[in-house]
Amino acid sequence: MGWNSWNHFGCSVSADLVERTADALTADGLAELGYRSLDIDDCWMSRHRDPLTGELVADPAKFPQGIAAVASYLHARGFTLGIYEDAGTATCAGFPGSLGHERLDARTFARWGVDSLKYDNCNRAGRSSTAQYIARYVAMRDALAATGRPISLAICEWGVHHPWTWAPGVGQSWRTTHDISDSYASMLANFQQNVRLHAFAHPGAWNDPDMLEIGNGGMTPTEQRTEFTLWAEMAAPLIAGADIRSLSPDALAIYANPEVIAIDQDRFGKQAVPITENGHAAGSAGLWVLSKPLADGGRAVVLFNATDSSESISTSSSALGLHGSSFAVRDVWSGDAFVTAGSISRVVAAHAAVMLRIAPSSP
Repeated sequence: MGWNSWNHFGCSVSADLVERTADALTADGLAELGYRSLDIDDCWMSRHRDPLTGELVADPAKFPQGIAAVASYLHARGFTLGIYEDAGTATCAGFPGSLGHERLDARTFARWGVDSLKYDNCNRAGRSSTAQYIARYVAMRDALAATGRPISLAICEWGVHHPWTWAPGVGQSWRTTHDISDSYASMLANFQQNVRLHAFAHPGAWNDPDMLEIGNGGMTPTEQRTEFTLWAEMAAPLIAGADIRSLSPDALAIYANPEVIAIDQDRFGKQAVPITENGHAAGSAGLWVLSKPLADGGRAVVLFNATDSSESISTSSSALGLHGSSFAVRDVWSGDAFVTAGSISRVVAAHAAVMLRIAPSSP
């Protein structure tokens, strides 16, 4: 959980932005809820490596005291620092890449106090087969491990070579999709790509459908809440991609829902499974029922209407894999609570998602 600079700011990243974002996360109460990783994306470095040492150099205008000073600022306030590089000859924005420099760059990151690395996939120098993809990411995994500093690796190869089949043990998360954009259509496409990969997610190994667009203005409040609901149901990383310093009350309320966060962060570490909806195949006609097993034996259930008009969506305790004669149900957005003998049905607005937490019949 945390924040990344790219979705809202692109190349306009700086030490001041990162530090003020950390301050805003604290002031808004989001840090206390778990948003503690601040990730500097592309464009943080100079166009050329140090001519004497070959090391990466932070842009002196954007980071006048260097990356280590930002890391110290964050660590002193209980945050971690993530940074960006590329498994190619250059980053996607044209800055020096790490291909062939993995051990040097890993040592540099460790010396600066970096805690995580987002590792992108541009400018691959022709190394585009599955085996070559794996080799490029394994090289950085091994380089990070050799530093002796725990630095997590977020693999960003956009799902090209099905990283969910090989990335566990290489990185701690892997992008399953192309870059998200601030629209309902893009969010829906990334959801549909990620949702069927539930078998590959488990603690320490996560499917990543990309950062959250909540607060950037391209989706309606309903659609933004749907994005947060779906990402939490899929046990995805919750990485805010907005300007935290100026979130609207509606956007802040979405990011700050503790019950939804608890479902995303549930220690069982299961991604939701799409199931049949009222006898129809999962997702058919744009109607989805998702069931996420929880550590307490209950379920988090999402009824998602991807269509452009209100629809009734139904399921049952047996379809969800629950057994018993009655179940306590709580809507984690509205706060409504009720008891059911097994049937669950809601009229769900267009592009909306209902999230229900169903308690087990016995712990």
